[in-house]
Amino acid sequence: MNRTANPKELPLDDDNGPLYVAQKKVYPQSTSGTFRRIKWGLMAFCLGVYYFLPFVRWNRGLGAPSQAVLIDLPNSRFYFFFIELWPQEVYYFTGLLIVAAVALFLMNSVGGRIWCGYLCPQTVWTDLFYAVERLIEGDRRERMKKDKSSDPMKLERISEIVLKHSIWLLIGWWTGGAWVLYFNDAPTLVKELVTFQAPMLAYVWIGILTATTYLLAGYMREQVCTYMCPWPRIQAALTDEWALNVTYRYDRGEKRTSVKKAAELRALGQQVGDCVDCYQCVAVCPTGIDIRNGPQMECIQCGLCIDACDNVMTKIGRPKRLIGYDNDVNIQRRQEGKAPIYRIVRARTVAYSAIIAAVGGIMIYTLATRSLLDVNVLHDRNPIAVRLSDGSIRNAYTVRLLNKSGYDRVIAIDASGPVNATIHVIGIDSVTPDRPMIVVPRDSTSELRLLVTAPVEGNPEKSIPVHFHVTDIGLGEVASATDNFVAP
Repeated sequence: MNRTANPKELPLDDDNGPLYVAQKKVYPQSTSGTFRRIKWGLMAFCLGVYYFLPFVRWNRGLGAPSQAVLIDLPNSRFYFFFIELWPQEVYYFTGLLIVAAVALFLMNSVGGRIWCGYLCPQTVWTDLFYAVERLIEGDRRERMKKDKSSDPMKLERISEIVLKHSIWLLIGWWTGGAWVLYFNDAPTLVKELVTFQAPMLAYVWIGILTATTYLLAGYMREQVCTYMCPWPRIQAALTDEWALNVTYRYDRGEKRTSVKKAAELRALGQQVGDCVDCYQCVAVCPTGIDIRNGPQMECIQCGLCIDACDNVMTKIGRPKRLIGYDNDVNIQRRQEGKAPIYRIVRARTVAYSAIIAAVGGIMIYTLATRSLLDVNVLHDRNPIAVRLSDGSIRNAYTVRLLNKSGYDRVIAIDASGPVNATIHVIGIDSVTPDRPMIVVPRDSTSELRLLVTAPVEGNPEKSIPVHFHVTDIGLGEVASATDNFVAP
């Protein structure tokens, strides 16, 4: 007979430990080399673009915003140099998201977590915070020694801590300040912020982003990559055996021993590995892992362990790249005495590249051929149709004209479908009654009430399509929309 188990009677497994492990502070050591230089260059580029792009000017003509990149929420516009996007063109943002996602998949299939190690905002800002920390407090050993000091309240130590956190907060403040500059004219908003005349919402967002930058890059650091970010878990399902990841080449490194012992064993004709167990790869790792233990979720594959190991190999006279971008397939091949194979071009990478090219090509084509004149039509629902005293039928529509260009347009409106139909724009007198003409200001939307009247003769007593055509008199550009002409 079954009975409900008492939780107190269940055996406890003490080996599982706590559900959450306390954070162990990581003290990454500075290093030099190829990948460190790449990271410095990308960090300078990314931060430079983020901080200074709002101040880049772009001439769009009189009355138009001159900021090269601007998210104009009050007017529902997005400006990117010569491109101006309206809310109706949100599909471009959908295309950008698709391209960005597939590009991330492509990077993963070629070189593992390239995004995480070099381009992720968390990595970039954390690198910057580490640089400030090393500049003020010293490198790994100095920071560890100071944190373990029995007298941490020395004036010199307090001044270092205050200076470090002040610079961190300043970086966070400018990060938040740069973000709000993308939503208003940057020079104007900077002046308003300094004189405390800016909207309160701007100060709120600056405060939020200052706090998040300070906490994420200053304190949480590798915890964001390990616990908060979903990408380490997703990328495992998107990789394959040919993807190049930061790898300890154990076929060459094992067995490990000291430099002196390795020399003695080689003199005796015994085989030893190149790894001298110096732990430099661990010391420089920003997440504090040992790459020699194999692939790990915490590894962001930044390549700093490669630089550290190369420096050690150079000093002891051994070949570089004991740690490098590689895969287990090549390790197995080297153990079998075969040459390594690198398959960057394969079905997976070709498919990703084709998707990026296709979506990007479609976006470029539609952007290059898009019309700067558009029309939308909405049929009145109550009443849906009216029969006049002479027996003719009248339908009413709301017509919205969009002039996306930087100049005013003279627009002529035509309707086709119902036989012998006439159109009239309510509230606007036109010199050509049968073909109303109106002026639509530049970069604006005009909404009209339009009546379409048609005699009963020649028009069936049912719904038929009615086609609206708007024509730019000067340029001949045409936009069309279709609705229904309904009998009462």
